[in-house]
Amino acid sequence: MKKTTHKPNLIPKMYCGLFGHDYQVTKKVTYHVKEYTCNHCKKQLTTNSNGSLIELTPKFKEINAILERIHTNRMERLKEKTLASSIY
Repeated sequence: MKKTTHKPNLIPKMYCGLFGHDYQVTKKVTYHVKEYTCNHCKKQLTTNSNGSLIELTPKFKEINAILERIHTNRMERLKEKTLASSIY
């Protein structure tokens, strides 16, 4: 039986080391908070409370999920309030 060792692909990391990351927005949490992923090495970042980009850790994933839920609920309430006021 042949053993396979799982080695991480170093080419994307080398590419990002030489040319820099190519981040794309992968999720819009709120108007100001977004999650980004590098197209080459798949490194993930998010926006912190100061607007700076930081690594997307499990803690920040949880924070972003809660922020997204609060933001979505707030936008739904605002939409309902706007529709109710336009009827009268």
